[in-house]
Amino acid sequence: MTARLQIGSYVHKFRFSTKFRRILPISLFESFVARVKLRLTASMQLEQEISTYQQPVAEASPRKSKVIYPPSFSPGLLFSGLRELLWYRDLLYTLSQHRIKVRYKQSALGFSWAIVQPLALMAIYTVIFSIFTRVPTGSTPYSLFVLAGILPWLFFQTAVASSATGLVSHSNLITKVYFPREILPLTYVVAALFDFLIAAVILCIMMIWRHVHVTTTLLYVIPILAVEVILASGFSLFLSAMQVRFRDIGIAMPLLLQLWMFGSPVVYPYDQVPVRFRWFYDLNPMTGIVENFRRVVIQGLGIDVSLLAISAAFAIVLLPVAYLYFKHREATMADII
Repeated sequence: MTARLQIGSYVHKFRFSTKFRRILPISLFESFVARVKLRLTASMQLEQEISTYQQPVAEASPRKSKVIYPPSFSPGLLFSGLRELLWYRDLLYTLSQHRIKVRYKQSALGFSWAIVQPLALMAIYTVIFSIFTRVPTGSTPYSLFVLAGILPWLFFQTAVASSATGLVSHSNLITKVYFPREILPLTYVVAALFDFLIAAVILCIMMIWRHVHVTTTLLYVIPILAVEVILASGFSLFLSAMQVRFRDIGIAMPLLLQLWMFGSPVVYPYDQVPVRFRWFYDLNPMTGIVENFRRVVIQGLGIDVSLLAISAAFAIVLLPVAYLYFKHREATMADII
């Protein structure tokens, strides 16, 4: 600014000084004034560019911040957590896709492993319970009968067992980056559902081979799977949060799930359960899911409303309670894990 004022004063003196005009020729004087004007214009442009460059750049829209409060157990956590989970839905999709790819990465069979496991279990149980010890299944071949029970059970078992240790196995991610922690166990549920859909192809092939006719009762599979997804999500959230504090959960899960399977109508029909024990047996939420899945898929029967209602009620109560417990423990997960 000082240089511009000095140049301007010179121009003013040179232009209005009659004595200076009388000394210099007119053409020389005009040439000098033109050069001074040019220099003044260049100086003004330079100062304008410098001032524009030094202007503070407009800040981008502020990033969403998260304040981690001390642990609490209020119902408001449910709504705020769901709103935040909706905000991070793209991360849930990305991590679920990554989970599916990593599970079969660098394996010779790839996605075929989702088919090998139920087929192997079907073969073992068929040999044991149809040759060594006969289990009455009516007109339904035992291989098809047990496969229809293995598929929904494997979905639940894989989702719960893998998600229980999901937070601990991602401790480096949890301690460095913030995101809703419930995304990690939920990705295991999505990956297990993907395996179930692949293995369902084998069930369709078996039904065609055994000449099992498909009826409209097959549409009941949708609410049955919905109840199972809710149930698996609830157990996944609760057990994964417990695993952070008590590592015994991950050790005990294989044994507990094995016992749970034999307490569900997977390898034997529901009719073989003694009547005097059924009131207690029906409290198992997987009983209604496995039995109804088999009824509507291969037996062409309608759903057992009472059994499915027990499973649905258990799942609907479990999921919000487990989610509240998970969000209650989320504030201290990075410190404990």
